[in-house]
Amino acid sequence: MFQLLLLAAVLLGGYVLLTQTLFRRSKCKGNRAIAGKTVIITGGNTGIGKATALHLAGRGARIILACRNRDKAATAIAEIQEQTGNSDVVYMQLDLASLKSVRCFAETFLKNESRLDLLINNAGLVGDGRTEDGFGVQFGVNHLGHFLLTCLLLERLKESGGGRVVTLSSMAHRWGHIDFEALAVNRHLGTGTYSWQFFQAYCSSKLCNVLFTHELAKRLRGSSVTCYSVHPGVVRTELSRHVSLWQKVFIEPVARLLFLDPETGAQTTLHCALQEGIEPLSGRYFSCCAAQEVGARARDGAVARKLWEVSEGLCGLSS
Repeated sequence: MFQLLLLAAVLLGGYVLLTQTLFRRSKCKGNRAIAGKTVIITGGNTGIGKATALHLAGRGARIILACRNRDKAATAIAEIQEQTGNSDVVYMQLDLASLKSVRCFAETFLKNESRLDLLINNAGLVGDGRTEDGFGVQFGVNHLGHFLLTCLLLERLKESGGGRVVTLSSMAHRWGHIDFEALAVNRHLGTGTYSWQFFQAYCSSKLCNVLFTHELAKRLRGSSVTCYSVHPGVVRTELSRHVSLWQKVFIEPVARLLFLDPETGAQTTLHCALQEGIEPLSGRYFSCCAAQEVGARARDGAVARKLWEVSEGLCGLSS
């Protein structure tokens, strides 16, 4: 009996510790005016993106869900409109695994939309494979597609005044590494058939997000646009939809017990979108609705600058 009680106490203590650290919850208290402003959310038809869209639509923003799947987007839009009463929620086709699609999206947006106030680079995935352009899918979708999208829309953000770019990264960036030789030769950050191999590539893609934001802030100095990278927490989403069945069987019980729901996971994104007075923190990394320090790799200015230049070349933006 004593051993059972001891085991129960250890498990309970572990659960409490995890919920106060790795799975800690936070709440956005920002109240920046967003009514009538235009917001793009990539991957906004599900998970954190949908929860973010729901909240911002409820505050009166014009929401553009930039997603691949029209049917899923239509379902999400109907739910958001019904729950918020905001009919100004629309779909625009965007496949981040295709640079052509990114360019088409930006061209259509700039032609039809007069303003952009908030760009939320939310979409992401864990998995193996290649994009339409031959890049490792995690590098191509999680970083490169968003890099190109942001660059193509920056002028419209500047025109609107006070625009913000929020890019979802992850605490996994701490285990990432940017291998520029692999990028030059193989066009990926790592690949392979084993889960640890594409998880390593995922970590590296999330490091790209932090470094991209770091360098973007430097390039935005003197403008009214600011940018932030975000760790949303460990959230129950469709992020791992590409992993194997046995991994899902292992992950699902843990996820149901400990992982945050998408609404909770959206809070730090919302903080960076709505909190007043954080403009001096442009380029910083946020978690639990607060700016956090990052490791040396994530604040290496030389690597951030090189990543930007390499990304420009891969996207065909460099002269």
